Amino acid sequence: MPHRLTIHQAQGLLREKKISAVELTQAVLDRIRKVDERVGAYITLCEASALEQARKADRRIASGDPSPLAGIPVAVKDILCTRGIRTTCGSRILENFIPPYDATVIQRLEAAGVVIVGKTNMDEFAMGSSNEYSAFKLTRNPWDLSRIPGGSSGGSAAAVAADMCLGAIGSDTGGSVRQPASHCGVVGMKPTYGRVSRFGLVAFASSLDQVGPLAKCVYDNALLMKVIAGHDPKDSTSAPEPVPDYIQAFGKGLDGVTVGVPVEYRSMVGMDPEVSEAVSTAMETMERMGARCVEVSLPHTPYAVAAYYVIAPSEASSNLARYDGVKYGFRDPEAGDLAGMYRRTRSKGFGPEVQRRIIIGTYCLSAGYYDAYYRKASQVRSLIVRDFKEAFESCRLLLSPVAPTPAFPIGEKVEDPLTMYLSDVFTLSANLAGIPGISVPCGFSGQGLPIGLQIMGNHFDEAMLYRAAHQFEQATDYHLKKPPLQ
Repeated sequence: MPHRLTIHQAQGLLREKKISAVELTQAVLDRIRKVDERVGAYITLCEASALEQARKADRRIASGDPSPLAGIPVAVKDILCTRGIRTTCGSRILENFIPPYDATVIQRLEAAGVVIVGKTNMDEFAMGSSNEYSAFKLTRNPWDLSRIPGGSSGGSAAAVAADMCLGAIGSDTGGSVRQPASHCGVVGMKPTYGRVSRFGLVAFASSLDQVGPLAKCVYDNALLMKVIAGHDPKDSTSAPEPVPDYIQAFGKGLDGVTVGVPVEYRSMVGMDPEVSEAVSTAMETMERMGARCVEVSLPHTPYAVAAYYVIAPSEASSNLARYDGVKYGFRDPEAGDLAGMYRRTRSKGFGPEVQRRIIIGTYCLSAGYYDAYYRKASQVRSLIVRDFKEAFESCRLLLSPVAPTPAFPIGEKVEDPLTMYLSDVFTLSANLAGIPGISVPCGFSGQGLPIGLQIMGNHFDEAMLYRAAHQFEQATDYHLKKPPLQ
């Protein structure tokens, strides 16, 4: 069953001519047709273009091209611009938008010979933690179809977990790669802010957004990361930092590596005992591998959620002002005047969660409230950055849960925004600080639901995160288990 292969397994078969890229892509497309009606991972399937890309990949491989990702079927979150393929951001306002250009990440994937099989479902404009806010469909968790896959990159995580692609690309503004990776039992990396180009990534919160890969194992994730990372002059926030060979770091063990355990994370309200136990066991595993776990403090953690939900909606309010029915996207045809057209277009085009965040953000930026909210939140953000900087003076890595609970039932939190926002309590601090974080499977709940371990590191130290995650993965077998999806 070729669709069940990992990227590095498929690499070997493609090079040895035991399977062609066309056969591999067709197997993945067949898998999508069989199971996606139940999972709902894809918004747009790119069957014709995927098979054409696969034929090109076969020619590249036959000519001796050494590209490690040539012929590998990958899914892309529907927030990255794809030339000639609609990009909806899970929103009615962009339902029929077809970009005239590719995002830099897409260009780099295609240059490496990757086969893009489709665009995956997501919370509208990446605003959500459960994938229940998509305007088009509901994505379900392959491990339990009655539960959420996580968000906002839930379609990408579900597609990887259900073997409907060999790897995927998501975006992470407050945990949107790591949290669905945790809930779906796959590996998800949120890189350092500036490590991966945001050119062509439809903006939610520009100082927080970052593109990241999801894959079936750490090795595959590192392969994808190597391709998409690197400086891009088209993105003014892209960092001119050299991109290391992440795979080379795998051979080094964890002997003598100091791992910090934030004391504030242990007393979080709503922490599921099974999650706490799984993360504690993971720490013990790392200690057996030679790491030294020490307690560290991130004292401003209790203010992170409040600061995030001022900063992110404020930036969203500014970024989403461009959707006015004039330049592109949905326009309400029944409006009688300009002001009415703006109002009706945005009321019909945006869903309730996006409208909620626009209203919050506009309020926080309004005259008389800017200093009380946005400026104060930005000051808290600076303190959170300082907390991490001081923590990394005494340790190389930080460990925490990814989410406070395993995947919860569909509909359980959708009417309670505050409870939903707390789903990202362990992940959004990394976005505020701009540091990298990776989610790797570390256990299962009593109901058989995956639990993820979050490993965070200092700026541009993704190689160390991959090293630790790979060593942990080799010492456990959680990543080898598959959801009971027939």
